[in-house]
Formats: sequence, C-alpha cells, structure tokens
Amino acid sequence: MGAGGSFARSEEAGGRAIGSERRGRTKVSIMAARREDFILMIVGGLTLDPSTKMPIVVLKDPDNKLNLPIWIGPLEAASMATELEGIRPQRPMTHDLLRNLLGDLGATVEAIEVTELRENTYFARILIRTREGRDMEVDSRPSDAIAVALRTKSPIYVAKKVLEMSSELHEQAAEPGGGTDQNLAGVSRDKWSEILERMSPDDFKYKM
Repeated sequence: MGAGGSFARSEEAGGRAIGSERRGRTKVSIMAARREDFILMIVGGLTLDPSTKMPIVVLKDPDNKLNLPIWIGPLEAASMATELEGIRPQRPMTHDLLRNLLGDLGATVEAIEVTELRENTYFARILIRTREGRDMEVDSRPSDAIAVALRTKSPIYVAKKVLEMSSELHEQAAEPGGGTDQNLAGVSRDKWSEILERMSPDDFKYKM
C-alpha cells in the first residue's frame, strides 16, 4: 500500500481519459500540498511513564531528530506490543479484526495522521481507500490508528503544528514549578512489557 494516496473523493465514475488525467493531477497536487504540513514518523517503541506508570508510545522521525510521546491505555499498548514483537494470537484481537475486515472488503489503509492536540488530547484519522477507489477519512484515537498502521504497514504522519504544540508543553513542564521532564524513551521495550504484565487496568489512565 502506498505511502500517500489521493484524499479528495472522485467526482464522477468514468468520464473521458483527459478528464480523468486532469482530476488525477489535481488530486496529486492536493496530496502534495497537504503532506507539506505533516512529517513522516515511525513507532520508536513503547515505554512507561516513570511517575504515573502509564504506558507511552513514542513516535520518532526516521532521522531520530524529533519525537512525540503519546500516553495510551493498557489494551492499546498490549496490541501494539504484540505486533512489534511479531506475536500472533490464536484468535484475532480487535485491531487484527479491523485489518482483516478491511482486507476482505478490498480496502487499504493509505496512511494514518495525528492531526490535532487540543486540551492535552491528541486526535487522529485513518485514511482508507475502498475497492472502488473512493477515499475515506475515519476519525480515530491515535492509539487505535497507530495499532492499525502497524498491522497494515501503513505510514504514520504527524502534523507539524502538533509537534510544535507538544514541544511547547514539554518546555512548560521543564520550567521551575512546571514538573520534571522525564526521559520517556529511557525504558527498554522488554522492561516495559515485563512491567505491563504485572499491572492491572486500574493502574492506568487514558490521556488521549
């Protein structure tokens, strides 16, 4: 599946070849303009907030210059961990089911996008292309979108404005009286998995 994709819906089914080509060029231009506002990122790993004991997924850019920690719940963390470790459950879990449903319906996940940060809550969307070539945007929590992206090998994009706002929050937290800024990627994935197994859902709190 592609790293991008056109995100405007097709205006007509059929049409002359020249019309289809023109529409295709328009979609590519829209896609290129839109992608300028986003940065491609990958899952750097899972860790644990040492102060709140909440699981965190850390996104980073391929050059390892930027990172975005997102607090998630235990079920979503376990779902990501099983995929990252290549563990195949005997029966499909929720995000496996979503992947299987999309595949059976002939749809593909073109990408997922983390689009906004409002009141300490992240927002995301899943970009889907149907069998007929229609493009859809589905509202999602970042944790679910990332879990699906891992399973469909789809690219993850984060809006530049989200990274800027997240950086500002961390700077505020690092100021005197603003709390201590932890190294959120300092716990190994193996250690995080060991800690997660010993914790109950009551030990966690959503922040997305």
